[in-house]
Amino acid sequence: MSTELFDLTGKRALVTGSSQGIGYALAKGLAATGAEIILNGRDAAKLAAAARDLGAGHTLAFDATDHQAVRKAVDAFEADVGAIDILVNNAGMQHRTPLEDFPADAFERLLKTNVSSVFNVGQAVARHMIKRGAGKIINIASVQTALARPGIAPYTATKGAVGNLTKGMATDWARYGLQCNAIAPGYFDTPLNAALVADPSFSDWLERRTPAGRWGKVEELVGACIFLSSDASSFVNGHVLYVDGGITASL
Repeated sequence: MSTELFDLTGKRALVTGSSQGIGYALAKGLAATGAEIILNGRDAAKLAAAARDLGAGHTLAFDATDHQAVRKAVDAFEADVGAIDILVNNAGMQHRTPLEDFPADAFERLLKTNVSSVFNVGQAVARHMIKRGAGKIINIASVQTALARPGIAPYTATKGAVGNLTKGMATDWARYGLQCNAIAPGYFDTPLNAALVADPSFSDWLERRTPAGRWGKVEELVGACIFLSSDASSFVNGHVLYVDGGITASL
């Protein structure tokens, strides 16, 4: 099969939360396949450093949890620069506490960062995609979209919501030519998981629990993102693609 199906030359991709970790890796991977990258984050200094490292042409420093700020930034970019063809909703956070002690304010922050941001940016970008009759939206879900483990029940709830919001996006917007899908990473060595990576007992458990027997590397998410961003996935919609070393396939 021709590799032209996966070529993103001439496409412009916005990746939220892309100054580090998974978002940075996905932005780098999309750029290598020809896409013009728009980096996003709340920390302007980190964002500028990431842009220098990647040679990215555009940055948008908005808070994805602020609906009005998102709408203003996206509309201005579309008017001043041009179309956003691909959106990767990657912004997210974690908070680990037993559920009976989980702070209410932390729960609200998780909802805003992990769910409201997907709605905010997804809606703002989709309004322009719908007018053009084409677009790709990729939401970053999690292995916790399907599974739970102790101490992160609210996070699990938010990632379950991301999976179902993705299905809802596809249901509403596929008729307009949009493909809306999600990538659900398993356990990857990222800043978000730094405490777990540094815990020998957790790493030992993970290596025994995961059929692949190891932590994932962020670069191993790039192929799934390219597929869902490209013409190769033109009839894939509302799908949650698990990239997890087999953890959801095995007891």
